[in-house]
Amino acid sequence: MSYIKIWIHSVWGTKNHEPLLVRDIRTKIFYHIKENCKQKEIYLDFINGYVDHVHCLLALNSDISISKTMQLIKGESAHWINDNNLILGKFEWSNEYFAVSVSESLIDKVRDYIKNQEEHHRKITFKEEYDEFIKKFNFQVKAKAGF
Repeated sequence: MSYIKIWIHSVWGTKNHEPLLVRDIRTKIFYHIKENCKQKEIYLDFINGYVDHVHCLLALNSDISISKTMQLIKGESAHWINDNNLILGKFEWSNEYFAVSVSESLIDKVRDYIKNQEEHHRKITFKEEYDEFIKKFNFQVKAKAGF
């Protein structure tokens, strides 16, 4: 048997940064995402976010890529949100997402960061947070890229 644990901090937003994830809706969506991940054997350690985006700390499964994992989480949750009419109109996530590996030694720090999203975004916008991630992790951004 192989033993694999690759921690990933992933972030994605609503389409066009629309502030659709008000607290009650956000709570329902996050609970659903947790349950969906369990069913799909995706280990979701922590989830939180704010009105226009989501942060997840997950352990990558040994037989599934990051892109497939994100597709399973984002695609299924958007479908569920629409089926349950949680918002007016059609709900969509942004096509883009951010994903970075996390050292085992930094897991608690990342959990705390994710846990404090509401307070964090009283001081900084999602766009500013996104720009910080791009700079911090030295991503090469194409002209049209962005959440």
